[in-house]
Amino acid sequence: MILIFMIEARQLVGLNMDPMVCVEIGEDKKYTSMKESTNCPYYNEYFVFDFHVPPDVMFDKILKLSVIHSKNLLRSGTLVGSFKLDVGTIYSQPEHQFYHKWALLSDPDDISAGCKGYVKCDVAVVAKGDTIKTPHKANESDEDDIEGNLLLPEGVPAERQWARYYLKIYRAEGLPRMNTSIMANVKKAFIGENKDLVDPYVQVQFAGQKGKSSVQKSCYEPIWNEQLVFTEMFPPLCRRMKIQIRDSDKVNDVAIGTHFLDLRNISNDGDKGFLPTLGPAWVNMYGSTRTYTLMDEYQELNEGLGEGVSFRARLLISLGVEILDPSSPDITNSTEVQLEGLSPPLVKQTHRPQQNGRKVNNTGRVLADTTATGKVEEFFLFGSFLEATMIDRKIGDKPINFEVTIGYYGNEIDGLARPKTKRKKGGGDGDEEETDLIHNSSEEEMDDDEDLTSVATTPPMKPVITDRNYFHLPYFERKPCIYIKSWWQDQRRRLYNANIIDNIADKLEDGLNDVQEIIKTEKTYPERRLRGVLEELSQGCSQFLSLANKDQNQSGRTKLDRERLKLCMSEVENIGQQAKAMRSQVKKSTVRDKIKLAHNFLTKLRFLADEPQHSVPDVFIWMIGNGKRIAYARVPSKDILYSSTEEETGKDCGKVKTIFLRIPGKKGFGPAGWTVQSKIEIYLWLGLNRQRKDYLSGLPNGFEENKLSKGPGLPCSPPISLTYMMKQIFQLRVHMYQARSLFAADSTGLSDPFARVFYSTQSQVTEILAETLCPTWDQLLVFENVELFGEATELRDDPPIIVIEIYDQDTVGKADFMGRTFAKPVVKMADEHYGPPRFPPQLEYYQIYRGNCSAGEMLAAFELLQIGPNGKADLPPIDGPTDMDRGPILPVPLGIRPVLSKYRIEVLFWGLRDLKRVNLAQVDRPRVDIECAGKGIQSALIPNYKKNPNFSTLVKWFEVDLPENELLHPPLNIRVVDCRAFGRYTLVGSNAVTSLRKFIYRATDKQDDDKDGKGKKRKRKKGDEIEEEELDESMLDWWSKYFASIETLTEVKKEINASIIFVFSNKVYPKELESEFDNFEDWLHSFNLFRGKGGDDDDQNVTDEDRIVGKFKGSMCMYKVSDDMSRDMSFDSNMGMFQNIPHNDPINVLVRIYVIRVRATDLHPADINGKADPYIAIRLGKTEIKDKENYISKQLNPLFGKSFDVEATFPMDSTLTVSIYDWDLVGTDDLIGETKIDLENRFYSKHRATCGITSNYAIHGYNVWRDPMKPTQILAKLCKDGKLDGPHYGPEGRVKVENRVFMAPTEIEDENDEHLALTVLKHWEEIPRVGCKLVPEHVETRPLLHPDKPGIEQGRIEMWVDLFPKDMTAPGPALDIAPRKPKKFELRVIVWNTDEVVLEDDDIFTGEKSSDIFVRGWLKGQQEDKQDTDVHYHSITGEGNFNWRFVYPFDYLMAEEKIVISKKESMFAWDETEYKIPARLNLQVWDADHFSADDFLGAIELDLNRFPRGAKTAKQCTIEMVTNEGEMPMVSIFKQKRIKGWWPFVARNEEDEFELTGKVEAELHLLTGEEAERSPVGEGRNEPEPLEKPNRPDIALLWFLIPFKAAKHLVCDQYRWLTIKILSVLMLLAILGLFLYNMPGYMVKKMLGA
Repeated sequence: MILIFMIEARQLVGLNMDPMVCVEIGEDKKYTSMKESTNCPYYNEYFVFDFHVPPDVMFDKILKLSVIHSKNLLRSGTLVGSFKLDVGTIYSQPEHQFYHKWALLSDPDDISAGCKGYVKCDVAVVAKGDTIKTPHKANESDEDDIEGNLLLPEGVPAERQWARYYLKIYRAEGLPRMNTSIMANVKKAFIGENKDLVDPYVQVQFAGQKGKSSVQKSCYEPIWNEQLVFTEMFPPLCRRMKIQIRDSDKVNDVAIGTHFLDLRNISNDGDKGFLPTLGPAWVNMYGSTRTYTLMDEYQELNEGLGEGVSFRARLLISLGVEILDPSSPDITNSTEVQLEGLSPPLVKQTHRPQQNGRKVNNTGRVLADTTATGKVEEFFLFGSFLEATMIDRKIGDKPINFEVTIGYYGNEIDGLARPKTKRKKGGGDGDEEETDLIHNSSEEEMDDDEDLTSVATTPPMKPVITDRNYFHLPYFERKPCIYIKSWWQDQRRRLYNANIIDNIADKLEDGLNDVQEIIKTEKTYPERRLRGVLEELSQGCSQFLSLANKDQNQSGRTKLDRERLKLCMSEVENIGQQAKAMRSQVKKSTVRDKIKLAHNFLTKLRFLADEPQHSVPDVFIWMIGNGKRIAYARVPSKDILYSSTEEETGKDCGKVKTIFLRIPGKKGFGPAGWTVQSKIEIYLWLGLNRQRKDYLSGLPNGFEENKLSKGPGLPCSPPISLTYMMKQIFQLRVHMYQARSLFAADSTGLSDPFARVFYSTQSQVTEILAETLCPTWDQLLVFENVELFGEATELRDDPPIIVIEIYDQDTVGKADFMGRTFAKPVVKMADEHYGPPRFPPQLEYYQIYRGNCSAGEMLAAFELLQIGPNGKADLPPIDGPTDMDRGPILPVPLGIRPVLSKYRIEVLFWGLRDLKRVNLAQVDRPRVDIECAGKGIQSALIPNYKKNPNFSTLVKWFEVDLPENELLHPPLNIRVVDCRAFGRYTLVGSNAVTSLRKFIYRATDKQDDDKDGKGKKRKRKKGDEIEEEELDESMLDWWSKYFASIETLTEVKKEINASIIFVFSNKVYPKELESEFDNFEDWLHSFNLFRGKGGDDDDQNVTDEDRIVGKFKGSMCMYKVSDDMSRDMSFDSNMGMFQNIPHNDPINVLVRIYVIRVRATDLHPADINGKADPYIAIRLGKTEIKDKENYISKQLNPLFGKSFDVEATFPMDSTLTVSIYDWDLVGTDDLIGETKIDLENRFYSKHRATCGITSNYAIHGYNVWRDPMKPTQILAKLCKDGKLDGPHYGPEGRVKVENRVFMAPTEIEDENDEHLALTVLKHWEEIPRVGCKLVPEHVETRPLLHPDKPGIEQGRIEMWVDLFPKDMTAPGPALDIAPRKPKKFELRVIVWNTDEVVLEDDDIFTGEKSSDIFVRGWLKGQQEDKQDTDVHYHSITGEGNFNWRFVYPFDYLMAEEKIVISKKESMFAWDETEYKIPARLNLQVWDADHFSADDFLGAIELDLNRFPRGAKTAKQCTIEMVTNEGEMPMVSIFKQKRIKGWWPFVARNEEDEFELTGKVEAELHLLTGEEAERSPVGEGRNEPEPLEKPNRPDIALLWFLIPFKAAKHLVCDQYRWLTIKILSVLMLLAILGLFLYNMPGYMVKKMLGA
């Protein structure tokens, strides 16, 4: 289930938007509502997506948040920006959630654009069984720090860049043959030629995008040489890349194989880290079997779901990442996946000798050079089957053989016609390339086994019966062998390094398990063992550093190899140093913390050992019966890889290993997969062919090799079987003592268990014990003449394992499997002495597993004794059956069985509750039977369960012999039977109490002094707090106390009084009250009774809740029987250890339930619109209250604030159910969730959960004392019940109880003793012997659950319950917790002037810049009530004068600082929905246009609780007031009431940065509703109290002046230089003209001398 709470968006890029958010997970989409004309919409909407898929599939799904602008029915809207991350990233966060984080939006189509805005949301992923925890609420200012609260995992930088991911796809090989004989013949008949029947292409999915390579037609060895380019942010929030080879088909493309590339494995984000890189390297793909059938039942495996059961193909790829620089011009802005061609890798090394790597296949196509991925070497795999037992009888007794394959070698069963080349190639993959490869292998490999045939299967053999369930194969002395030669690129260094790290990690894990076992079994000195483990770890790390750096110049090393080596070296060195340092700090007290740290080392080492670049494929072992593939096992090749250096060798190389074969595919899970298909003991060795000389050295000694008869010339071909000459005879003794917490296999909720023990080819069973989940078999099973092959010393150190299976015997049909465990026996050789320290062996607990879940524990010991030359005479004797009733069954011998001593178990029988029907009949006369270790006791019979389900006799006891060691105590069984007519008894339900430790009585010390000082100190502290200042009581109510408790009281309240929290300490528990007070089981315990078969993890239908048929209430007390039991004078012998407990007669109680709200995690939406209409329903006994009339419309966070009084009688009505239903106009109301409370345990608990103790004693007001008993009376009663001396009230605020003195402030005049008594009650846990924490006044938060969705919370409810016995004084009236009504306010905003507004319009004639300015304003959430000023036309300077008033009435909740709006969601809505929205005023400045849309110029949003103080003048008003809010003086209109000043208008420019677009002078005036009524004002400049008209320049003569202005504009502005030039030229011409005109006359004058 994925929960998404969309809160708000901010800083969205764009002008005057109508944004909505689309939430998309996989194929599912959900939308928020659309908010009009705002860049910071507030949504407060909640979405739930339910999925039923495996975790792997779920974690790969992509969650995408996109903001869309103005989407409606006709338009799809434009994408503003989106944000993607995968579900796995969310699940790996603490508490599986991001809380109140900001997702940064970016535009996938324009990667150079930067941030497009932010969306604030909560995202949580809830799997079955997870609880939703609400993190501590940070204060608002922290959350508004967007950069510091981005929705990113820890360690990811806030500034993510765009990057290109280049995935190069070169080629694939080893694709399975699709042309089965039938299909091939059909094809041949139609087409006339036999083509390869596969058209492969590669499909890659990453971060919600999909890319495909081209399709290579009819080709088993496709060569692509292409690259796919993905563009995504880096680091990506999607962890895995899914690479699939698919077969293109007209109808339906099928996956051939899938590989997941985890980016965390191929990159490192540390200081010396590296970007994701891979290869070029081969990746191996595994999936379904290679046999081709038309209907492949394991097709899912090819899609990457589940573990592959066979090799499918290998693909040569490489991956590179390049961080983009968005500013460079050649970057394309789109993020579409691109497909590009490539040249093959490393073909540039042209002229090399033919045989050294470069190969030409028969088509003449040049292939990629092998040195790109390493030199091809010949590998040799050898295996020997030493034993095959526990073969499932269902398989039938047809001959069985085993097949071993490595990659596509060894695949006998493909049934292909193999190329009969002179060397028969394993696997029959006879493609020319490989055959060429073999012929061209370099000379050094051409050794003398030229004609070696691979033998990949063992000879078929008929199985022999072991017992009713299993067969075995009669190998005895002759052990079949297999061997396969295969050719792979030599990349052993990768595997060697992984092996060394794995080796270190295995040792560390074993060591840590040892330490935990020591702690669990309470042995001494766990710290010494831990020091040894850390010492070993640091040695292992230093060894790795010396070994890992070898073979550096090997061919085919990739960048990732080098980088990973650096990473591993530094990390391992670091771990080694830390381990060394930690070793010296290990002390007894710090062991547990240090184990946690060591576990961190372990996870890190396991991560480093996971090698992302594959080399040799894994080995598969298949069991084939009658030609059918039945079961398989997969062995990682690195585990059996040989190296001459011991540390580098795989952990199972050259060792005999026990392997259990599994059914392939889905069937291998669930009940079918629990039965072992076969258990084989196998020896495997894998190495280079030239290292072959030692390949048999790890086998048990004493064998002869049998080879294929080949003629004399070939001495070194491997054996096809081994014949053992040496064998040892043993006797195995299995001491089966008992088991506990077994699985319930019968419908009664019990089982009839017996154990079946398998060793080698023998099996034996214990006796069947009827109807129990905790059998004590106490039985010795002796296996005679166990034959084991090999040398005695080898067997002593590593004997074969014993398998123990537990079954449930059924009268009809086969026994049901209940679980399995494994054990290794302690071995004694014939020449060893049978005595301490190893013998006799100790009983140990073995964990029983059923599938993957644990199904109980078994207490047993195992010894394997060699029978020497003298036969059985040397063995320790076996005592014969001691108990004649048990016949020939041998008991566990004395040295091994635990030492017993006599215990007395006292049982308190209180009553039975909530019993369901059994076999359709109601339970009427129940009785409880208690049994422990064969002894037991019965309760009194309840004569009429309906009238009174309590027992009449309260305490009974019985004596029993139990082991001295408490860890070995058997469980105690509780069974409830119904006594029916005619002496019939029916089992109702049962419970096994596995651990009796908490019921063991241990005498306590009475001396417990030295706490007097504490009380004295306390007095001064309290006194100081009280004296600070008097509270103004009139302002405060119950909600003030509540909000103070949950710390959401903001500055307003905090300034009232610093001691507010002290007075209002109403404890709010974040979970149920029970979890805080140990389920109120201080003396009365509840035991759930189970009936019916147990459920399994795979079987979703049956949960433990469904098996509960009722509860037994009671308790136990056990102690050793001894003579010196001290007895108190007032000791009541009938009650045993249970003194001073109340009687259990019926009692009438008034139950008062207060329900406050459902909060924090929200209700699960019940309606189609993603909302719900919740109301409360209460059920107690036969009383049911449904508060249907008062449902709250369309609300997922409803505030109820209600109390209900219900009368009840304990014990009949003891379970209170509080449900939340969804009101529906038509049809029945849906249950959203419910919570159940056991009131009886609360009522009788010593913690006094009836009515919480307030922190102060007050007689009236919101803090009134609610309990009918006053503090003095409560204290007196507690002292009397606990037989304490006191209370004694002294002068000066002293009160003495027993030997404790408590101090309290004495400043309070009235009822001083009450305050003193209350002080003692608040510290009651400090009283010796009887003290315990008393329940304070509180609010508890309970999860709401739905019966159909077990384990998944549907929301949380805050409530509390008071219980008042009816035989005491009646309590006062219920507290008034009705929700606060929002208070009416009116905000008056006067817009006086604007200044420096940007000028938008150009005058057509004059070209002047001007703007026709108006201001628009509204309160957030009330967009439909937006108000505009009139227009100031033709402002040339950006100055506008308005004197215009906006009036906004609104309802406001002071405590929550939210405006409350009630409106219908749509015209079809039945009733109004209430919204709570932060109080924010939006002011915008616009440019009015007559014919086109108005232009948006700028805006400012003022949070009325906290906004920057306005500047005194326009000059002082800067953009800093918006961009740098943190350093500005802040004011709240709710405190100031009236404020005037200048504020900036801002908008974003092309670079996405804020710029100043104007300034506004405004006056804000806040009045309460009453004040506004008394002095009303008009909107705009209307009456009453009209504002004067602004003094604007007159524009009446504008039309007359236009021609002059136009001329002036043309001459002075537009053509100024042209005019000057023309004038200059004209003047010059005029001068010239005058010159020419006057020249002749002047000349004549001169000449004539006039």
